[in-house]
Amino acid sequence: MNLDFSVVKNQKNLLAFSAGVDSAALFFLLLEQNIPFDIAIVNYNIRTQSKEEISYAKELAIKYNKEIFIFDTSIENSSNFEKKARDIRYAFFEEIINKYSYKNLITAHQLNDKLEWFMMQLSKGAGLIELIGFNEFEQKDIYKIYKPLLNITKNELEIYLQKNNLKYFVDESNFDEKYKRNFFRHNFSNKFLDKFSSGVKKSFEYLQNDLNSMNIQYEAIKKIDELEIFLNQNDDNLNIRTIDLSLKKRGILLSNAQRNEIIKQKELTISHKINISICKDYIWIAPISNSVMDKKFKDMCRINNIPRNIRAYISYKRIDLKELMF
Repeated sequence: MNLDFSVVKNQKNLLAFSAGVDSAALFFLLLEQNIPFDIAIVNYNIRTQSKEEISYAKELAIKYNKEIFIFDTSIENSSNFEKKARDIRYAFFEEIINKYSYKNLITAHQLNDKLEWFMMQLSKGAGLIELIGFNEFEQKDIYKIYKPLLNITKNELEIYLQKNNLKYFVDESNFDEKYKRNFFRHNFSNKFLDKFSSGVKKSFEYLQNDLNSMNIQYEAIKKIDELEIFLNQNDDNLNIRTIDLSLKKRGILLSNAQRNEIIKQKELTISHKINISICKDYIWIAPISNSVMDKKFKDMCRINNIPRNIRAYISYKRIDLKELMF
């Protein structure tokens, strides 16, 4: 299997592990190329098999001298289980990353996951940026998420494990079609990849190249603490994508209704946490704050065209208004 992990070769990495096909294969592929990493696993306590998966993770950690982080939790197996589980999982990963200074979170998402994402976005109505938003790297505030298997199918990973007689588990909940992702997986993406995986790989490569050639600016032109200022690109889709990426780094996923409301209102609060303001030239994003501001400060903000809903955070953080001038 031709994979190059050199981008994380000399860094401190944390592998999101589950003992399933994808993460088990990635564990051994990383070992083969001497990539440094430790592992983190979550037990949601909804399957009896999960205890065996935790035991296997511990065995691998001891055998290959890896640090292992285990989070034991209880979660109701409801219709929104996937979202709750993801929130719990990433909160756990980020706690470890913050505490032990990991640079990258390595996840085992593969081509089937990428195509599932594509199809799910397509079914809801999405543009190019959202359709191929499942990228190899995703920058968070203090770490990166790295997905090195996005050009490899799940079937290829399973063949690799079987060929090398490597142990893995099959999560039976992955076959339950009450979860939307599983519905797309079993009825569309897996069957499509079985016949057209080569073409799908090439198409995603071409689409990514097309997107890169557009030279779109998604990086903040100014960042002070948790205040970010972006260029207004005078295109609703591009602006929403910019906001979307910023909020994802903060652990907030926008719904379609919220995206539409942002475009309509231009200035509002999301999830009772983050204030957004789309102005003539810039997009301002900052946490909500109840800091008390005096009249002089408010007047200075008004003179310098700083949005109303951003001012309290600037006051709270005692940010010098001169730093915000362009």
